Amino acid sequence: MRLSDGYKLSEIGVIPIDWEVKTLGSLTTLLTNGFVGTATTAYVDDDDGILYVQGYNIEKNSFNFNGIKRVSKEFHAKNNKSCLKAGDLLTIQTGDVGVTTVVPPDLAGANCHALIISRFRLQESDPFFYSQYFNSEQGRAAFKVIETGTTMKHLNGGDMKRIFVPVPPFKEQQAIAKALSDIDELLATIENAIAKKRDLKQAVMEKLLTGEARLPNFKSSWETKSIVQLCKINKGQLITTKTLIPGNIPVIAGGKQPAYFHSSPNRFGKTITISASGASAGYIALHQTPIFASDCSTIEDSADYCLEFIYYSLLLKQESIYAAQTGGAQPHVNAKDIYPLLIALPTDISEQKAIAAVLSDMDLEIFTLEEHRQKTSQIKLAMMQELLTGKTRLVNKEHSNA
Repeated sequence: MRLSDGYKLSEIGVIPIDWEVKTLGSLTTLLTNGFVGTATTAYVDDDDGILYVQGYNIEKNSFNFNGIKRVSKEFHAKNNKSCLKAGDLLTIQTGDVGVTTVVPPDLAGANCHALIISRFRLQESDPFFYSQYFNSEQGRAAFKVIETGTTMKHLNGGDMKRIFVPVPPFKEQQAIAKALSDIDELLATIENAIAKKRDLKQAVMEKLLTGEARLPNFKSSWETKSIVQLCKINKGQLITTKTLIPGNIPVIAGGKQPAYFHSSPNRFGKTITISASGASAGYIALHQTPIFASDCSTIEDSADYCLEFIYYSLLLKQESIYAAQTGGAQPHVNAKDIYPLLIALPTDISEQKAIAAVLSDMDLEIFTLEEHRQKTSQIKLAMMQELLTGKTRLVNKEHSNA
């Protein structure tokens, strides 16, 4: 293999000539497990208890504090080996193995459960660089080689010590970590904006779809009707792989996404689908283009009501529809289970349409943000591939050790 000038072949592939490759253990002063065993008897509700970080609190380069526990000071004192310091790496050991984050200063002094703690010499190695590396395609591939178990994957600390990792010059580690952390912050900002938009949409739905709040210039009366009084619920035409003629028409069946594509539609106008069976039984969706409705119930457009208004009204009752599931291993929602649902609606269809337009605009804003998130995520993946392998350099070689 012909190498480009300034690059060399190493144990982890082609890297810049001024990068090194070392074992993880040689870079750390400590690489150990968090507490392993049952700690539930040590849980406390007191605010002065010690935070106890577990696998479900770890996300890529971040934390999720939902459901975080606290343990007694006595438990913490007995298990000081798993006491955390700022800059420690925490890596999920069992389950979604390899997911890693850095302990921030405000979590210093916490304890942890069944996580692998990697403590670097902070004057020589940037933990944020290695957190990004462990969460990258290359890092996860390295963990894949050493993971054990079949149903439940597991990492052993001893094996982790022996994996090879890249060692760029320290200043370059910092520059790479900063560039990738900046885009992580952007992704977090977009995620927060999406969450706020969704919460706002939910609040607006609860106001507008019940008549509690009215749009300007509408004064018509409202009425409450059951679905069966309002709409005709049809059943999709069940197909199998034997009767399927492949094409470009999405087949809407039991799941949230098209399972396959047909050659021709059986629904041409705007259509609401309600999944009839499977894990997503009861899932509500609105389709603006032709579809082939299979294992689902459908409601189609009519001059008697605004279909989008009906869709958002059903969406407001999504949890109730899920609760109507019957069956065990194969949940099912029958059309007759949906008939009794009551919907409040204005008698003036133009008001129905105006309300639906407000909510549709909000959906478009959320969709635009979600597209932005997806594109930003793709940019980050490309940056990781370039920066963590040294294909693109952020620090000139002659200045990287300055």
